[in-house]
Amino acid sequence: MFVSVPPVYDTLLDALRRPLRSLRISVTDRCNLRCAYCMPREAFGRDFVFLRHADLLSFEEIVRVARQAIALGVRKIRLSGGEPLLRRGIERLVEMLAGLHDETGRPIELAMTSNGVLLAKKARALKGAGLARLNISLDALDETVFQRICGSDAPLAAVLEGINAAQAAGFAPLKVNAVIKRAVNESEILPLARHFRHTGVILRFIEFMDVGTTNGWRLDDVVSADEILARIDQEFPLYPLAPRHAGEVGKRWQFMDGGGEIGVIASVTQTFCHECDRLRLSTDGKLYTCLFASDGADLRTPLRAGEEDAQLRQRIANVWGGRRDRYSQLRHIASEASARKIEMSYIGG
Repeated sequence: MFVSVPPVYDTLLDALRRPLRSLRISVTDRCNLRCAYCMPREAFGRDFVFLRHADLLSFEEIVRVARQAIALGVRKIRLSGGEPLLRRGIERLVEMLAGLHDETGRPIELAMTSNGVLLAKKARALKGAGLARLNISLDALDETVFQRICGSDAPLAAVLEGINAAQAAGFAPLKVNAVIKRAVNESEILPLARHFRHTGVILRFIEFMDVGTTNGWRLDDVVSADEILARIDQEFPLYPLAPRHAGEVGKRWQFMDGGGEIGVIASVTQTFCHECDRLRLSTDGKLYTCLFASDGADLRTPLRAGEEDAQLRQRIANVWGGRRDRYSQLRHIASEASARKIEMSYIGG
């Protein structure tokens, strides 16, 4: 039995006339890896203090926020972290969110991003609970490079097993995301492309981004989308595909020999702020309007104070209505680039 959410606005626009369509929900700030571009061990070491369980939004609180966001126009929800599979009972949250529909009775598109380490044991249950789409992070196929990037001795085989399990469970198309950093894993671009051709997996390359303040980002470390595509095209000629929908962040390319599809997300060199339609809900209930934001609007306090749905909905609408974020377009401005930014592990990638 689904829960239909009545609409409140035909189209809710932010201050730059961008509609609200997507909600990313971070369900935990913990992760079993220490990837250098997200949670480097130097900053998230053994003594790092993570949120207490009582500080996390409960599943019921998350669903309340999601329901009001749907009434405001959200049609896609993505669960992330940290590593979302570390959140105990995550299958139950998936089932709760999968029961939400818009006013026409159409189900909300529910997705998840995972590092894949724990996926082999959970893929079938997640699919059965109603998860529609799954993205898996994998930055290298060479074991040494993989472990150096993820800052862990987690075996590469566990991620590959998780990918196989996800395909066997019926996740199609399955997406694999690779963040490319110069002199770290740029040598993995072609091996990744070779490995996932003819598998039905959509491989997507992501430019190394300056998210948060701990990953030591430098522009010189960015391997541009154009360079990535040129390397692949030399061995496997490509041709561009049209976007599936408005606001799609990844540009799509097809292997000319029918070997499948790849994508590139060029948030540094080809910014797409003008099309961004995402809100982000942090693990402890703050609402952020940009991946590069420094402050969020507190929803946990009003949720736990018993605020009515209509008030909560208006609070969310006010946050979106005042949104002016376009950080990637302003990256070159020193005052913007040096601003304190929330870490990606806190609000999801």
